[in-house]
Amino acid sequence: MNEEQMQQYSQIVAKCWADAAFKAQLIADPKAVLAAEGIAVPEGIELRVLENTATTVNLVLPPPPSEGELSDEDLGTVTGGGSSQGCMCCT
Repeated sequence: MNEEQMQQYSQIVAKCWADAAFKAQLIADPKAVLAAEGIAVPEGIELRVLENTATTVNLVLPPPPSEGELSDEDLGTVTGGGSSQGCMCCT
């Protein structure tokens, strides 16, 4: 995710915190809400919105690399290097 996409995402999160109806719409139809907010979702991508709470934390596993072994970059991501690799909505 690039810096502009991170800023857009942060604004959507803040809007969810401030507006329960907006959050409900995002959960019900994330593609439509993201499109309305200027974020295009590629065809064939399914989105699910999960919400962390004080007692529930969701872990998101990125897809495995398409080639057999992990590259140095993949290993860095796995060990805490961070990546938006699993976020297909922002590619």
